[in-house]
Amino acid sequence: MNGLVHILLTSWKRALTLVGALALLAAGVLIAVYAEDIYRDRLHRDLTAQAQVLASTASAALVFDDRNTAQEYADATGANSDIEAAAIFNLQGEAIAGITRAGARTPTYQEALSGRQPGAGAVAVTASILENGQKVGTVYLRTRPEPLVVRLARHGGIALLVLMAMLLMAVSGAAHVAALRANSLLQAKNEDLAIQIAEREKAEAALRQSQKMEAMGQLTGGVAHDFNNLLMVASGGLDLLDRTTDETRRARLREGIRQALDRGAGLTRQLLAFARRSPLHPEVVDVAERLEGMRLLLDRSLREDVSIEMKLDPDLWPVEIDPGQLEVAVLNMAVNARDAMPRGGMITIVAANEPGLDDGALKGDYVKLGVCDVGAGMEPEVVARVFEPFFTTKEVGKGTGLGLSQVYGFIRASGGEVRIESEPGAGTRVFLYLPRSTKPMPAREVSHPPLAVEPGRGRALIVEDDEGVANFVCQMFEELGWTVRRAPTAGSALDLIEADEPFDLVFSDLVMPGEMDGVGLARRIAELRPGLPILLTTGYSEAAVAATAEGLRLLAKPYRIEDLAGELGALRGEAA
Repeated sequence: MNGLVHILLTSWKRALTLVGALALLAAGVLIAVYAEDIYRDRLHRDLTAQAQVLASTASAALVFDDRNTAQEYADATGANSDIEAAAIFNLQGEAIAGITRAGARTPTYQEALSGRQPGAGAVAVTASILENGQKVGTVYLRTRPEPLVVRLARHGGIALLVLMAMLLMAVSGAAHVAALRANSLLQAKNEDLAIQIAEREKAEAALRQSQKMEAMGQLTGGVAHDFNNLLMVASGGLDLLDRTTDETRRARLREGIRQALDRGAGLTRQLLAFARRSPLHPEVVDVAERLEGMRLLLDRSLREDVSIEMKLDPDLWPVEIDPGQLEVAVLNMAVNARDAMPRGGMITIVAANEPGLDDGALKGDYVKLGVCDVGAGMEPEVVARVFEPFFTTKEVGKGTGLGLSQVYGFIRASGGEVRIESEPGAGTRVFLYLPRSTKPMPAREVSHPPLAVEPGRGRALIVEDDEGVANFVCQMFEELGWTVRRAPTAGSALDLIEADEPFDLVFSDLVMPGEMDGVGLARRIAELRPGLPILLTTGYSEAAVAATAEGLRLLAKPYRIEDLAGELGALRGEAA
């Protein structure tokens, strides 16, 4: 009887040990699968983020079919040793740039569109390349297949724990209890680690947001101060105009108000250029005049302990370049110089003519523009990589690694060259070599004399939702001899057009409430009244991009009556 009981107890213990071992084995497998899912999800998110950054930086190169620049962006992904292949495709499925590691399979467009994962521990992602909201291409990234040894090593701890538990439980039930306790402890540590990771990511995100808001606060605070001063000039000038009949004094007051308004318009244009929302328009530029005009924006972008000094040679040659992007490039370099001087210091902006250069890629006449700081400087190995996309020496959240690469790409696309000099403890000097332009400088704006109004110019439909703006625009048209009819929305304007009211011209704002904007209105009018002249206006540069892409004539706000008269005359001349 006792022997039977012993056998039954032994069998029960063995069965319990086997069940416990199988249960623990299953738990270990589930933990391994869960850990693998977390690991692959993180890898997929990191690769997706890099693909999206590559897509955003390569959009301009794809639009302008600049394959060399696109290849430079694709080559930069090679800095990530985990990436096996990268490709940039246009809408026709042609690979305009890419890299493929030795022995790897070259990606195809069909593979990029299919969304299939390559297997063997590898991950593949795609990202759409957008320009003004329209898809212009696709980016494809694929990681190396992960060796089985690496995967096993990643889960070796769990596998070893399960194996030890099974061996110990085979010896005694006490070992089984100990293994369960160890597993519970490991799970608790994993939960603690997950909480710490989540808290760290939350803190990093808060830090990045805080830094962004601090920079925005410094810039907008300075801009608000300047605009309040400009509004003070305009408001006080209008009050004084009402209190004096002296024509000489009234003329001075009017000129002061005009200067304040022009200064506000110029500051707004600089802010839009800084925000990279202005369309690209290369033009002949006076570098010295452009740099002097940036003083205000530079002061608002740098800290109080950082000062700006400009050393510009007289009679600098003109260059042909996009002025807004040139300002963005100078601002990028100035911000980098500021960050290199945490205790403050002097940033020196220099410009000089460099005739007859014959130094590598530099051949001919150039204007040399430099931004120099007295910061910590850089080691040679860092200098060699500063223009690589995504490379940065700044702390996490303080830099994207794209600022200098964008400067490099823009200057090279403009026919120039970028060079950098830096030594540890001796500061950094970044020089832009801009090719000399032989084209004449555009005529400077001069004050316009009062216009001689010619009556009977025609009947204009004014489409403007803002009552105050509409009132002044209608008065401008009437001053120019036009008869006007105002519509507050695109829909009400179309009602007048469809009612066959006679109009000789439509003048419409671009951004309006409702489902239809100015571009949509222009399209619809072109269908209903082919040949009817249309002039659009806006103060929002992103909307201006859509209008210029449609080939529509555009007058930027704010504008003078002389500007309006010139556009109307040109538009009527084209229609004739």
